[in-house]
This record gives sequence, structure tokens and C-alpha cells, in this order.
Amino acid sequence: MSPRPLLPRRALLAAGAALGAGTLLARPGRAQLQLDITRGFVEPMPIAVSPFAGDGPAARERGEAIAQVVSADLDSSGLFRTIDRRAYIQSPEALREIPRFADWRAINAQALVTGVVRSAEPLLVEFRLWDVFGGTQMKGLRLEAPASSWRRLAHKIADAVYERLTGERGYFDTKIAYIAESGPPTRRIKRVAVMDQDGANHTFLTDGSQLVLTPRLSPDVETIAYLVFRPPAPRVILRELATGREIVLGEFPGMSFAPRFSPDGRTLLVSIAQSGDTDLFAFDLASRRLRRLTEGASIDTSPSFSPDGSRIAFNSDRGGSPQLYVMPASGGAARRISFGSGRYGEPEWSPRGDLIAFSKIEKGFFHIGVMKPDGSDERLLTRAYQDESPTWAPNGRVVLFSRQDRAGGRTRLFSIDVTGYNQREIPTPMDASDPNWSALLP
Repeated sequence: MSPRPLLPRRALLAAGAALGAGTLLARPGRAQLQLDITRGFVEPMPIAVSPFAGDGPAARERGEAIAQVVSADLDSSGLFRTIDRRAYIQSPEALREIPRFADWRAINAQALVTGVVRSAEPLLVEFRLWDVFGGTQMKGLRLEAPASSWRRLAHKIADAVYERLTGERGYFDTKIAYIAESGPPTRRIKRVAVMDQDGANHTFLTDGSQLVLTPRLSPDVETIAYLVFRPPAPRVILRELATGREIVLGEFPGMSFAPRFSPDGRTLLVSIAQSGDTDLFAFDLASRRLRRLTEGASIDTSPSFSPDGSRIAFNSDRGGSPQLYVMPASGGAARRISFGSGRYGEPEWSPRGDLIAFSKIEKGFFHIGVMKPDGSDERLLTRAYQDESPTWAPNGRVVLFSRQDRAGGRTRLFSIDVTGYNQREIPTPMDASDPNWSALLP
């Protein structure tokens, strides 16, 4: 999938031959339209996403579907409000030319997304983002992809719109791994599953015949690691997503959590129980060697690398109750960072490095919260019967977690903005726990 910049439409019409060669360069936009997302609550920006025009019936049908995915992505962020298409005055075909901006101002659209599907197989799409009140083009790209990848192409368009209007990278062209659960509470069937961030393209990677836990996607999103309880001892499995080939990394008796990848994908962090203690180890994928990072009469679990790989956040009861600590990636002295009431766990470092998400149990309720790496500015984002397993969108803006709303109730996935607004359920075909959000797909 290869995005190419497009000129504003007037220049495009004057240079049709160059467009066919795919050699155009985008001119800097004069528009200043941008959504300020630094405040706690952001009023969603009204945006129009027209069905894409198409060169032929199949292309028009695909253009309609692409626009629907783009709209759903932008709406799900909570930062945009897609205007009802029944209010649109111009047709998709008319929008092959410069939009009649007055028509879009009349319905209070601040931004407008238009596009043309030039070919349905292989897929060739052009899209443009317009500043309606400024009357200028803000973004234009041509994207090519196999027809089967049309949803990924739509997510890429949504990411481009999101980035241009917010100044932050998007997170729509991503995957979510999780544990799919079914069956009665005493005989749960658990399977590793992977899907797009919006719940589409759902796939089971395991068949439920063995207990599996804590799936973790690699930084390049090419492999997934998880723990499988396979006699005679628990094992860490590394599975290639494209081929399904599995590699047994090792047998670690008593390991409580599956590995966490380092930012470069070369190291896995694991927690191993030995002689009544649980300590953290670094597992080198190339040499298959374990290196101890912590020791002592305590339970050290849930390690998470900082995005630069220099530090590790983890959970430990070394101070008498479960709290959060940070230490160098090589091990050594650890510094406690959580000091509020309640019990803390499951730290997850933000991809931006500015925050650590965590779960917390206090006064009988579970919370998902965030704090700075030095422990300051603690904020609780949720409060429920049982909220667990926070994981970050790759831009560090949204936190995904699992929730059980009552004893014996369903376990589902929810996302929430880091400001505490825009809580949404992520659809899954069955109960879902222990999510892991991927980096942007390559």
C-alpha cells in the first residue's frame, strides 16, 4: 500500500499527464483548521465524509464502503462528529471537482472528505481533505492496495485525516489481540484471537483445547507471544501471524504472565516463580538465554518497557502491598512510584513515554488510571466492578481495557480517551479479556 500526495484539484486538472505517472508533489496548504485536543473535554468537530465516487459500478460500491469505515473511525475517536449524509447537497460525482463550499458551510461542516475509486481490482483510490470555511485543500493522497485490503486502506485514510486535523498520529490501522472466552465459569474455554481495532476481520489463532493466556503482539506486528499450559509445564509460544508457524521459546515452570516485547523486538520480559518468589527475567530471543532482573522475597510481575527501552515499570509487593515500581532495563535499584490508597497492578507504559497506565483496586472497585513515570499526576479514568489489563493505542491517546460489570457477567473490551472521556465498547463475538493493542501496521 503506497500513499502518494495529490495536488489541489485545480492544479490536478491542469496536470493530468503527471497524475497518471504518479509523480505529483503536494503544495503546502494555507488552511489553519485544526482541532485543539489538549483540553480535557473537546467538542467534536463536525465533518462530512462523502461516499467516494467510482469509475464503474464495482468501484462505486467500494467507494461507499470505504467512506463508511472512514466515518466510523473518526466518530469512534470522540473528536469528530460525522454529519448525516441525508444533509449532503452535492453528489459524490460532483465532488470529483472542487466542492461548492457554500453548500457544505450551510450544513456547518468544518471539514470535508471526498474521494474517487479509480480501480476496484487492484484498488486505486484518491482522497482529499478540504477546509470548508477556508476553501482550501488540506490533504490529498493516492493509495494503492489489493482489493482484499480495502478496509486497511480506509483506516489509512482515517489516520491521515485524524493526523492532519489534530496534529497527532492516528491509530485506526492497527490490530488488537485478546483472549476470547466462552463456556461456564468453572470450565472456561479460552482462545487467542486477533482482530482489527474496530472489531472487523476477527480470527481465532488457537482452538480452545488448551488454556492460553496473555497474548502480546510484537512491535512489527508480525508475531504474537502467549502462554500456553501444555503438559508437563507452561510454555511460551511465539506464532507468526502470516504463516501460523509456532516456535516454543521455552518452558518456564510457574511463570505467571506471558512475555512483553522490548521496543526493538529482540527481548522478552517474563516473570517466573521460583522457591516461593516471583522475579522478572529478560529473555534474549537470539541466544535463548535468561537474565535475572529482580530478586528477593517478593512477587514481581507485569513488566513493561518504556518506549525507548531504557526503563521497566512493574508491579511488586516488596513494600507490603502491590505497588508500581520503575527500574533500569538492566535491573538494579527500583523506585516506587505509586503512593495512593489501594492496590496497584498491570503497569503499561504509554508509547509516547509520558504516562503509565495501570489498574487499581480501592474500596471494592476496580479502576483504570494513568500517572506520570515519576508517580505524579495520578488520575483514575474508570470505576467498575472489575476493570483490568490496560493497553495503549499507538499514539498514546486512548487506553483499551477489559471490564466485567458484575459477578458472573460478561467480560468485554472498552476504550477510553486519556482525558477520561469517550468510553466505548469494542465489539467482540464472545467474552473478551487481556487485550493488547498493536503498533501501527507496517
